[in-house]
Amino acid sequence: MGAAQGRTMKHIKSAKYFTQAKQIIPGGVNSPVRAFKSVGCNPLFIERATGSKIYDADGHAYIDYVGSWGPMILGHCHPKVVEAIQQAATNGASFGAPTYKEVELANMVCEAYPNIEQVRMVSSGTEATMSAIRLARGCTGRDKILKFDGCYHGHADSLLVKAGSGAATFGVPTSPGIPADCAKYTLTATYNNLEEVKQIVAVNKGEIACIILEAIAGNMGCVPPVAGFLPGLRELCDTEGIVLIIDEVMTGFRVAYGGAQERFNVRGDLVCLGKIIGGGLPVGAFGGKRELMEQLSPEGGIYQAGTLSGNPLAMSAGIATLKLLQEDGFYQQIEEKSAYLEAGLRQAATSAGVSTCLQRVGGMFCTYLCSGPVNNFNDALTSDTEAFSRYFRSMLEAGINIAPSQFEAGFMSIAHSKDDLDQTIDAAAQAFASLAI
Repeated sequence: MGAAQGRTMKHIKSAKYFTQAKQIIPGGVNSPVRAFKSVGCNPLFIERATGSKIYDADGHAYIDYVGSWGPMILGHCHPKVVEAIQQAATNGASFGAPTYKEVELANMVCEAYPNIEQVRMVSSGTEATMSAIRLARGCTGRDKILKFDGCYHGHADSLLVKAGSGAATFGVPTSPGIPADCAKYTLTATYNNLEEVKQIVAVNKGEIACIILEAIAGNMGCVPPVAGFLPGLRELCDTEGIVLIIDEVMTGFRVAYGGAQERFNVRGDLVCLGKIIGGGLPVGAFGGKRELMEQLSPEGGIYQAGTLSGNPLAMSAGIATLKLLQEDGFYQQIEEKSAYLEAGLRQAATSAGVSTCLQRVGGMFCTYLCSGPVNNFNDALTSDTEAFSRYFRSMLEAGINIAPSQFEAGFMSIAHSKDDLDQTIDAAAQAFASLAI
C-alpha cells in the first residue's frame, strides 16, 4: 500500500487543490460531507481507484469503505462495468430519446422487486424521492407526508425538515430557503417508534399522502428496523389509505439482491432506488404498483421529466453490475467479509477498552462511539463525535478510508481481500488504543 501504519502522510496536492476549489466552488466541494468539516481536517482529492482501493492526488493508497457512498459493491473499475461504459460511449453519451437499455434495466429491477410493476428512471436519488412523493400526493389527493428524524431522502424542500416540538406537530425547516409553508406539510416521527406514528396518523386522519423511510437507516449510521416496525407501517398504510414509500437508494441491491424489502419481507407501494443500479454513474429510479405508476405523465396527469433520465452510459453500467450480482454466492461472500470485519473491529475496541456499538446488515455497517444500541437518531446523537474525529484521522493516516462522519454507513465490496480486512482491523486496534489514552 502507499500508506503504511506509523507513516506520516503528506497531502500537499490535496491541500493545494482544496485551496483553489474554495475560491470557485462553495466550501470547495460539490456535496457538503466531502469537506471533512466534522472530522477536523481537509478533504482528500482522489485521482483514481481500482478494486478495494482509492488513490489520492499525492499518490497515497487507501482501502476504501466509502465506495462512492454505496454503489461500488463490485469494487472500483470492475473490468466488465468499464467495458460496458466504453462500448456505450462509442455509440453516444446522450440522446434525449428512448433506448432499449432503459427497458433492459427496468426489467431487471422489476424482476428483483415483485412489488415494482413499472419503474421510471431518473438521474439521482433526490429526484427519485421527490418524484415518488409527488406521485403519492397526486394519487391520494392529500398534501401531508410523514418522514422520520435522521432519515435522509435527498435535498428536496419538503424533506429537509426536522421534528417539531411534539409528536403530532409539523416539522420545521433545517435549511434557509425552505418556506415554512412548505415544511408545514411534513410531519416527523421517531424511527422505529410505531406507536408514535400511529398517534400522528390518528391526529392527521385522512390527510397524509405517504410515509417515506429508509428500510435500514443509513444516514444516521446503520440502523435496522426493530421487530414489527416495518410490518406495522405496512398494515397502518393499508388501513389508512396511505402510500408507503420505501427509500432503497442506499440499500437496494446492497443488503440482498432484492434489497432491504427482501431481507425484511415487507413491500412498499413505491420504491426509490439509485447508486448500485447505475454501477457508479449518476442514476436514480422510482417504481411500484401499476395503478400508481400509470398516473405519471404521459399516461396520467402527474408530471415528471428529465433530459438525462435513462442515460445510456448509466443504464449500461447498471445492467453490467446487476448481472454480476446474480452470480452464485455473491451475497454470501459479502456477508462473510462483513462479518469478519465486524468481529475484528469489535475485538479491537474491546481490547482497547473503548465503548462502541457496531451495527451491521449485510455489507452495510457503522461503528458508533457510544454504548448503544442505536435504534433512532436520538440514540445516534449519544455518540462521541470528537472521539470519532480522532478515530477517523488515525484510520486515514493508516491508509483506511471510512466515511468522514459518525452518522454515515460504511460499505463492503466483493473486491475487499482478507489482507485488506486484516489491515483495517490492525489500524482500528491502533486507533482505538489511542482513544483510550
